[in-house]
Amino acid sequence: MTSKHRARFAFVAGWGLLVSCAQSPPSASAPVPARSETPSDGAISVDQLRSDLSVFASDSFLGREAGTPNSVRAAQFIASRLGELGLEPAGDSGYLQRVPLVRETLSASSTFRVTTPNGSTDLVLWNDLIPIPSLGPQIPLPSLNAAGDLVFAGYGDDPSKLNVRGKVVVVVNGGPATLDSLRRAEAEAADKIPERLGKLVPLEPAAIVILLRESLFREYSARAMQAANQGEPTPAWNASETAKRPLPMILLGVAREGSPLLPGNWPKAGAASSLTGRRFSGRAVLERADVPAYNVVAILRGRDASRAGSFVAFGAHLDHVGIQRGVSGGDSIANGADDDGSGSMALLGVARSLVKRAEKPKRSTLFVWHTAEEKGLWGSEYFTQHPTVPIDSIVAQLNADMIGRNDPDSLYLVGPSAAPNGQSRQLGAVADSVNAKLARPFKINREWDSPTHPEQIYFRSDHYSYAQRGIPIVFFTSGLHADYHKVSDEVSRIDFGKLARVAEFMMETGVAVGNMDTRVGKR
Repeated sequence: MTSKHRARFAFVAGWGLLVSCAQSPPSASAPVPARSETPSDGAISVDQLRSDLSVFASDSFLGREAGTPNSVRAAQFIASRLGELGLEPAGDSGYLQRVPLVRETLSASSTFRVTTPNGSTDLVLWNDLIPIPSLGPQIPLPSLNAAGDLVFAGYGDDPSKLNVRGKVVVVVNGGPATLDSLRRAEAEAADKIPERLGKLVPLEPAAIVILLRESLFREYSARAMQAANQGEPTPAWNASETAKRPLPMILLGVAREGSPLLPGNWPKAGAASSLTGRRFSGRAVLERADVPAYNVVAILRGRDASRAGSFVAFGAHLDHVGIQRGVSGGDSIANGADDDGSGSMALLGVARSLVKRAEKPKRSTLFVWHTAEEKGLWGSEYFTQHPTVPIDSIVAQLNADMIGRNDPDSLYLVGPSAAPNGQSRQLGAVADSVNAKLARPFKINREWDSPTHPEQIYFRSDHYSYAQRGIPIVFFTSGLHADYHKVSDEVSRIDFGKLARVAEFMMETGVAVGNMDTRVGKR
């Protein structure tokens, strides 16, 4: 499951540099129960799930981070299992669908300059300024170029009084010298950056330069340089040179006395003023290289020729968060056994069970393992934009993400109420009906089934990409826990009995939808 700050459009600088808020901590949960050894009541094999997950969530995959060879190997592992089962390949190259990612790095040829009647001063990338090429998923992109007269907006308290349209506006992320230490710390906090941006962007300046205290700027500069060196990927469809960049150019800088971006008497005087005679010009140059990344897609054809052209889709994400640098205790590999090894292997279990059934569902079954969910739902975004089956032939999508932990009989369902226009209500009713008929029904928690819940779970996994296309969805999850996105999310903590039961619940819901005379819709 992707972090809340990725899902809800936080302010991130290109390659994952966080400058607005820390990752949302997981909700409190009960201690992880002892692993259930009771065989599943259904056809899903506990032993097979354990065997598959013990490989998929092992150290050998190095955390399956999207954009690395380890995620590619994870996709190939799933594809090999599908080949053994004899499912129909439905990618663009066998079972694999290439998801075009690129690595973007700021080039040393980027230039920034302040000119005055007396000459010019060049500002140095990383040392003086950091341009922000992206604010995060689904946010319009900032420009990479700007030129204009400089205007100092002080601390950005009320910039609407200034004429900054078409100009380069400079604001200090802080407060006047008269503030006490507590109020100064609040004014200089990182979460004030998007607040100041929110005030300035509607004024349509050519560029916005937010100046930070030296220590905070150095922290972000170091993170950005590290991310650039690591080559954090980004979707190619958002990274094109021709991509629309409607926002002003946005840069972070350092607030220091004597800076050509500040009045000569700063910080003694911090009032807004026009920096008469000074002009700024900036050009951020991005270097790009292709990154291999793949969804895995397979089809089990339905038995009814009149309905086999429509699909019930099962989804999970095959990636996780990779290597966790700076973690104490020796182990640095986040294996993601629950997130989302559990969902990925459950889908293999569903596929294996359906293949063995003498009577297949009337509709066809589509299996999609998405990549780069942890980066911002990129794999599912790409699949729903470039589907390998007609998008309107998908009648429902059942998403599994983190389904192997917490109370053995509890389960969250998300989507029936959260999805817009009531589009998932009937599908939710089908799921409830199936659950009621299980030998051991789950206690359904609907707390997260709202688009306004503080955890924002509805927006945080791949079902959301399908819901945006009007497809009915249900998201199955056993919830967050203390090991979320940590190296301690290990196979030893998975309740395989529960995992098998959730897989069976999903499978029977899919079969029920696949055998319906009409498509699921509003209710």
